[in-house]
Amino acid sequence: MSTKTNRVFVARLLGLDVFDPLGDRLGRLRDAVVLDYGPAKPPLVVGLVVEVPGKKRVFVPMTRVTSINAGQIICTGLVNLRRFEQRGAETLVVAEMFDRRVTLADGSGDATILDIGMEQSRDGDWYVSQLFVRRGYSSSPLRSLRRNETLIVDWQEAFQGARHEPQAAATFVASHEDLKPADFAEALHEMTQKRRLEVASELQDDRLADVLQELPDDDQVQILTSLDAERAAVVLEEMDPDDAADLLAELPEEQKEELLQLMEPDEAKDVRRLLEYEENTAGSMMTPVPVILPPEATVAEALAHVRREELTPALASAIFVCRPPLETPTGKYLGVVHIQQLLRYPPPEALGNIVDSDLEPVLDQTDVSDVARTLATYNLNALAVVNRAGRLVGAVTVDDVLDHLLPDDWRAQDDSPVIGGGRVG
Repeated sequence: MSTKTNRVFVARLLGLDVFDPLGDRLGRLRDAVVLDYGPAKPPLVVGLVVEVPGKKRVFVPMTRVTSINAGQIICTGLVNLRRFEQRGAETLVVAEMFDRRVTLADGSGDATILDIGMEQSRDGDWYVSQLFVRRGYSSSPLRSLRRNETLIVDWQEAFQGARHEPQAAATFVASHEDLKPADFAEALHEMTQKRRLEVASELQDDRLADVLQELPDDDQVQILTSLDAERAAVVLEEMDPDDAADLLAELPEEQKEELLQLMEPDEAKDVRRLLEYEENTAGSMMTPVPVILPPEATVAEALAHVRREELTPALASAIFVCRPPLETPTGKYLGVVHIQQLLRYPPPEALGNIVDSDLEPVLDQTDVSDVARTLATYNLNALAVVNRAGRLVGAVTVDDVLDHLLPDDWRAQDDSPVIGGGRVG
């Protein structure tokens, strides 16, 4: 193995493109994986975490890395494109070591890790050799002027007889607050169970609800059951009713009923109604709270409703026109107005004048395969669901259908091509 420099700092490499020997781009560097042997020996860098197209993260062993410099990383040989899963003895540098607090061996107090330098030894292995730290609180008044000073120290100078603290879960949450719920969920899924629960406990209720909806069923149940019952009920209230119902359906009957009792009655009512439907029917996957307006409502009013931030793009694409009452189950269902129609008519126009009554809704007992076929046939993002009395009971969106058609473990499923060999060990 050769490299232009035998020492590099991880933070400076993040986001760099990773190429194969022919110059084809594999992805971007997102993290490094080390094995921590304790204070007696510096951690061994065993590989890199690379994000390939599709936002999937894969493991590239250091034995396959031939060049690391400020502009790119080159690997050779055969790389396994199986999704990276962290093993028990492994530590992620960026996710778990950045912001970790250590005690400096010179007695000057605590410091926070900002970056980690790794160095290639003569035998070709890579080790963590240096830390870039910010000095924190010092118990010695003579050293108080050094607070917030940044410096580079050797690994032994920070870890010999030092106190090791993992990256605070609150710090991880704060540093990843801009991630979309689906991307945050992916990061959470790749953590160990203990770490996953620590991070989840630091999330605000609404943020946790958004992230839970993007996780595999097992992770959802694990996190929800780790919360005290009152907080779990609040998080369920923040979730979309169909997602909350799907999650509750995975719990034992006694625990499910306890949480429903703790939820606000109006929220629990919608969820209970969804739980009554058989699995894989339109009723079981619909949302009971789409945008519903009377025929007298104007285009201007409809546009104001679909601007609501909490609406998904799919739900915001359609306004369902019904006779009062407007809460599901509504009065008689009259038809749908698509958002494109709203943009073609003047603001004072009544929805009853432009409603599409030719597009047939589906019954709440319709099988998911028939719902998918209707969405595909008419190129729809959302479809009305009615009961046998012709009353609107909800709407099914294209993302709801995809969640039910894909395998249960689709978020963690590995179906990507493999180029040659894989991870060793």
